[in-house]
Amino acid sequence: MDTRGLLDFIIIAIPGISLRDRLFLCEKFDLEEEISILSREDIEKILRKPLNRYAFSMEGVLRQAEADYRRTLRQGIGFISWADAEYPPLLREISDPPVLLFFRGSLPPRDRALAAVVGTRKPSGRGTRAAYEFARDLGRAGIPVVSGLALGIDAMAHRGSVDGGPGGIAVLGSGIDMVYPASNRVLAGKILERGGALLSEYVPGTIPARWRFPARNRIIAGLCRGTLIVEAGEHSGALITAQFALDEGRDLWVARAGFDSPLGGGTRRLASDGAPVLENAAELLAEWRYAPAARPLLRGEPCSTGEPCSTGEALAFSLMEDILRIQKTET
Repeated sequence: MDTRGLLDFIIIAIPGISLRDRLFLCEKFDLEEEISILSREDIEKILRKPLNRYAFSMEGVLRQAEADYRRTLRQGIGFISWADAEYPPLLREISDPPVLLFFRGSLPPRDRALAAVVGTRKPSGRGTRAAYEFARDLGRAGIPVVSGLALGIDAMAHRGSVDGGPGGIAVLGSGIDMVYPASNRVLAGKILERGGALLSEYVPGTIPARWRFPARNRIIAGLCRGTLIVEAGEHSGALITAQFALDEGRDLWVARAGFDSPLGGGTRRLASDGAPVLENAAELLAEWRYAPAARPLLRGEPCSTGEPCSTGEALAFSLMEDILRIQKTET
């Protein structure tokens, strides 16, 4: 049994403590045996705070940790500890990185720059096209795209990244085995087929919950050198991702498509606060001194999935119709 792995499962199974408390325990202990012999009172003394919010015993914590650990192994889900050298370096720098990251697929090399592409779940046609084309061109230049696998802009960013080259990373607000929404399960499979990854801080079996998605957004921003907000309304969850990027000193841009959109009130507010407005991925690549992306594929040419590509307005509006149909069935 992986001793370090089980140790971290114990740490994340303790209820009612903050992420920073979990990191403190992660730094303090190196072996499962060191923490498994402790009582709840011992944990309170170590953290210097009472844990009265939740009733729990360390015996129950140990049982839950071992069950989660064995379930993770049984499902073939990988995991990385904050204490591991393989932990994503930029994510390690944020104020509240997760103790454990669960993943399926292949994570990019640690020295590879990543870009987040996010936005509203109900985009305009122009925003839909922009998300796809930004992510496709970034992918073709060798920059994996990170997004949240939600409907709308996120889904289009993942589609573009899959067609552009590397599969990129989808960060979930649930367990890796609980892809949400269900309509994006096929897309999640394509991300894995293209060499990308699904990533989550939640143990397998964790169901999606509304409060988990804002927490997920800090990981999206934290993994990346920069974040592009394609199109966002005044109350879009993408603005939370933007704030995380700013708080961590990362690059932040907005797309021209979202800036000009009637649905882009949040996008315009970010621009008025100083976020640069980008017309296309070439401007981002130039800022990062990357080679420009290869020319867009013409309709009928084979794309990275081996299927004929039909990019441009016809593809964008076809996918937009799919998005609107899915939204109607899931609301």
